[in-house]
Amino acid sequence: MARPGGRTARVRAAVLAATQDELAACGFHRLSMDQVAARAGVGKTTVYRRWGSPAGLVADLMNELADQSSPHADTGSVEGDLLANAAGVLAAVTDPRLGATLQAVIAAATCDDGAADALRSFYGRRVREWAKVVDRAVERGELPAGTDGEEVIRAVSAPLYYRLLVTREPVDAAVAQRAALRTLAAARAGAFVDGR
Repeated sequence: MARPGGRTARVRAAVLAATQDELAACGFHRLSMDQVAARAGVGKTTVYRRWGSPAGLVADLMNELADQSSPHADTGSVEGDLLANAAGVLAAVTDPRLGATLQAVIAAATCDDGAADALRSFYGRRVREWAKVVDRAVERGELPAGTDGEEVIRAVSAPLYYRLLVTREPVDAAVAQRAALRTLAAARAGAFVDGR
C-alpha cells in the first residue's frame, strides 16, 4: 500500500496538475500523454501505465477536482444556500485555470465517451452534494414536499453554463444571482416537485 504522502501521491499530484495545465492550454483533443509526462517531470511509461489514455487522465483529474471542491453551503436558508451555489459556480467557470479546464472537458464530452463519463461523474457528485441544501429546505418547510433537489441545483447553474458555452455572453455576479433567485421562485411554486 502506498503512503498517502509518498512518491506515488507526489507523482499523481504532479501528473494531474500537468494534465490540468495542458487541458487549459491545448484542450482535450491536443492533450498529449508525452507532454503531460514532460510537464510533470515523470517518465512517459509511468503516465501510460497508470492512466492509459488522455481520457484516463481526465477522469482522474475530474475525480480529484470533485474531491477538492467545497462542500455545500449551510447559510440557514434555502435562498442563501442557492445564492452560495450560484456564486460557487460563477467562481469556478470564471477562474482562469479551472474555467478553462471545465470548458475543455465539456467540449471533449460532446465527442469522446471517456471525457463524457468523467464529466458526468464530476457533476453528478457536485449536484448530489448541493442537493442536500434543498432537502434541508424541504424539511424546514421552505420548499414543497417532493421537491427534487438535484433538479433545483441543475437549474441554478444551467443559465450560467448556457451563457458561457452556447451564447458566449458574459457571466457575472448579477447573472448568477438572477439564476438562483429565479430557480428559487420556481421551486417555491412547486416546479421541481416529482411527478409534475
